[in-house]
Amino acid sequence: MNLQKVDLNLLVYLDVLLREKNVTRAAEQLGITQPAMSNILRRLRSLFNDPLLVRSSEGMTPTERAGELQPRIREILSDVSTLLEPRTEFRPYSTSRVFRIMTSDYAEATLVPRLVKALRSEAPNVILDFLTPSDVSYRDMEQGRVDLAINRFNEIPQSFHQVLVWRDTFSCLLSADSPYVGRFNLKNYLKAQHVWVSKTGMGVGFGVNPEKSGGLGSIDQALQRLGQKRQISVFTRHYQMPAMLAANKDLIATLPTRVAKLQAHNNPQIVVKEPPFFIPEFELTMAWSPLLQHHPAHRWLRQLILHVARQVIAEEEAALQSAKLIKSSA
Repeated sequence: MNLQKVDLNLLVYLDVLLREKNVTRAAEQLGITQPAMSNILRRLRSLFNDPLLVRSSEGMTPTERAGELQPRIREILSDVSTLLEPRTEFRPYSTSRVFRIMTSDYAEATLVPRLVKALRSEAPNVILDFLTPSDVSYRDMEQGRVDLAINRFNEIPQSFHQVLVWRDTFSCLLSADSPYVGRFNLKNYLKAQHVWVSKTGMGVGFGVNPEKSGGLGSIDQALQRLGQKRQISVFTRHYQMPAMLAANKDLIATLPTRVAKLQAHNNPQIVVKEPPFFIPEFELTMAWSPLLQHHPAHRWLRQLILHVARQVIAEEEAALQSAKLIKSSA
């Protein structure tokens, strides 16, 4: 194909069409009329020799070919945007840039305090705007309105960039007065009442269904594989609550180990125990739009976050080795 005969602006139109999956909304986004957008869609279909978007019961649905094209077009447009940006050196110490970061409650409790501490010395004028998963949609991220999302993701758009921050296991919080502290086995775990805490994914959350244990997350799925089910009395989306609730001697909270240890450190009446059954570890992931992949300030922030995460892991490993030495010498 002779590229000189191809209007490369069509890629911009196609990107918006595939994102909106609606000709009228795409036209509004681009500031053109709906008939003009329909004409552009006809040109795109001719260019790619594919319908690209077809009508279905759910509206306009991308074809298989369109699904293949979308991440590649996002990457191309991102590269072009980077190419046209003026080359300026990013200076963290003097920047006053606002970074908008979607973080889960878990990440806010474990990672964010260390990140803020690092920023106070390296970039004291940076402004951080932390958003909850319910505040943000994938579309917000895709368009670069949100710089980063740090969360546990069950699924994420293929076009997004992502990197592992760290892995974590699960632990149980019990009151020091709990009748199960000295006999913490599966039988007593199932006999107790439980606190469920989680908020993953993106978008507005909805109430959970206690009867559908398979949909409650990895803890209840692990129990389901054993043919068991725990008795949940409290459902919450905030990791600050479990320690207060677990102070009740008949309640157990099972939550990520890093949060559990922080909670127990601040409350001497709380005991941390390993779960009496196997729960797979989970991954905390950082994700961002391809539009921001090459931005100097954004790249610097991503590198700083990963550096802070590595510091946390290194300190935990050092503390663990020190505890082992003390135990072996006792």
